[in-house]
Amino acid sequence: MRIDLPLRDRRCLVRSPGPRVAELVHALADGGALVDVETPTVPSPVLDDLASRRIVRLVTDVDHTAYALVVTDPHAEAPAAPAPEPAGTGSVVLVGGGPGDPGLLTLAGLRALESADVVVTDRLAPIGLLDALEPRPEVIHVGKIPRGEFTPQERINEVLVEQARRGRTVVRLKGGDGFVFGRGGEEWNACVRAGVPVSVVPGVTSSVAAPALAGVPVTHRNLTQGYAVVSGHVGPDDPRSTVNWAALATSGLTIVVLMGVAALEPITTALVGHGLDPDTPAAAVSDAGLPGQRVVRGTVATLARAVAAADLRAPAVTVIGPTVDALLDPGAGG
Repeated sequence: MRIDLPLRDRRCLVRSPGPRVAELVHALADGGALVDVETPTVPSPVLDDLASRRIVRLVTDVDHTAYALVVTDPHAEAPAAPAPEPAGTGSVVLVGGGPGDPGLLTLAGLRALESADVVVTDRLAPIGLLDALEPRPEVIHVGKIPRGEFTPQERINEVLVEQARRGRTVVRLKGGDGFVFGRGGEEWNACVRAGVPVSVVPGVTSSVAAPALAGVPVTHRNLTQGYAVVSGHVGPDDPRSTVNWAALATSGLTIVVLMGVAALEPITTALVGHGLDPDTPAAAVSDAGLPGQRVVRGTVATLARAVAAADLRAPAVTVIGPTVDALLDPGAGG
């Protein structure tokens, strides 16, 4: 679905948001509109997620005459009654959804979604794609918003088992790849311990896709012979960090940091302090593959300040190494 509108730099309003509002919002945004959505009367995790990523703005007490276009969500009617639940034990499929663009979901992942009775999804998964599924599965949102609402991992594990024990085919949809800092291994083990059949569909990991979409290869002949992917959820001085930052600094590898926006300054400072050349090229990519993708470039010594100045927010991937400048013309991504 795509809506082509001569609305660049102009706002439109979505009234009465329904269960498939994400599809409508992305179509408007892809057409060049800046989208406001009337705050729904019933809490909507999908809209909360879109608003947290600045794809939409939630508004109340709306002056409809102030907008170039007002759209009433055609799917705002009450949902149909749920189908009878099958008996017996179902199964769980752990699907990596890629970095966010629905086009980067694998064919195997799409087939799994098409056969799902229920989808348990994170906020960074390609959730707009769920609106196009027919029949539409039940969708359970368990996303974690930074410094906001979240569903504990233990509860997510319980939901997967509970739904499968109702005889349902359950798809656990995640952004990126569920086995790369996605706790997919914990969910696999929870299913096995409960006697629930479980399988996995790998996803396009954002650790490679986000740099690529910004025009940055993680390897390049004569520049590096490998890359390392690490979590930046906590900084080098945090006792919870188990990353050997000193070894990384002298490894000669491209360094990719996931979940590292908040701790970017101490991370880059530690790398330079452990011997990484401060002039090493570096870049941060947020909302990779989505209409709002942003890229900030600099060096390992300047990137944290540049990211802060640009107000670049999570989700973002940081890549550090000479491959950041490898391509002669990174195009729009760079």
